[in-house]
Amino acid sequence: MSLTDKLRLSGPPRRHQILPGFGLTMGYTVTYLGLIVLIPLAAAFLSAAHLPLAEWFRVLMTPRVLAAFRLSILASLAAALINAVFGLLIAWVLTRYDFPGRRLLDALVDLPFALPTAVAGIALTTLYAPNGWLGQILAPLGIHVAFTPLGVVIALTFIGLPFVVRTVQPVLADLDQDLERAAETLGARPTRVFRRVIFPVLLPALITGSALAFSRALGEYGSVIFIAGNIPLVSEIVPLVIMTKLEQFQYVEAAVIAVTMLLLSFAMMFVVNAAQLALQRRHLGKR
Repeated sequence: MSLTDKLRLSGPPRRHQILPGFGLTMGYTVTYLGLIVLIPLAAAFLSAAHLPLAEWFRVLMTPRVLAAFRLSILASLAAALINAVFGLLIAWVLTRYDFPGRRLLDALVDLPFALPTAVAGIALTTLYAPNGWLGQILAPLGIHVAFTPLGVVIALTFIGLPFVVRTVQPVLADLDQDLERAAETLGARPTRVFRRVIFPVLLPALITGSALAFSRALGEYGSVIFIAGNIPLVSEIVPLVIMTKLEQFQYVEAAVIAVTMLLLSFAMMFVVNAAQLALQRRHLGKR
């Protein structure tokens, strides 16, 4: 029997596994996710289930809760859109240009990750308060940032920027620039090269980073409560409403609001994933 026949009969070569087998690692994965994610979420759902559906609507349809949901969702969406534009610009500069201080600027992008959210909120409030460095310049112009919804948007933009930059940056770095040179050789202008060659490749990563920034903004608490002023019906966000309900020992109502926010987040994540899948299929279909 030849060596080829022996190799064929012995089957595919066994790959050395660094970690334990599938059963053990899968068990650890399910256990960890169950303890950290599934059980707390199940507890919130079970607590909210004590109220009938009619009571759910009564809790959610109060003007204060509706205003908080409207502010949280719209401010998070606005912050995600701002970060999508300027995060792409920052990633482009850090990837395509070499200049003095680039590494320092690159490190500053991660500052919202390292900075405690309460410290970020205090810093932003100090900066944009009516007597702050920027606030005293903007106030005479009729632009009030601190203790307004605009302050909420700025705080959410601050904490969400790294998600967009760090998601787009590696994709932009791995992009084959030969395609750009070929398009330029064929007479395409820089704007057309960016729109037809570069942007379609970056779009899935840009959507992912913006979705991560949006999800983080929806649940943000520490950096917002100081600059928002927490005025009911004006600058109060959903996490603060939940905390207020807990302080008033209204645990079931707090669970109802939290579960509703969770369901909205899941629905938005599903829409984002569906959009990403559609873009990937469209991109593959053009090849």
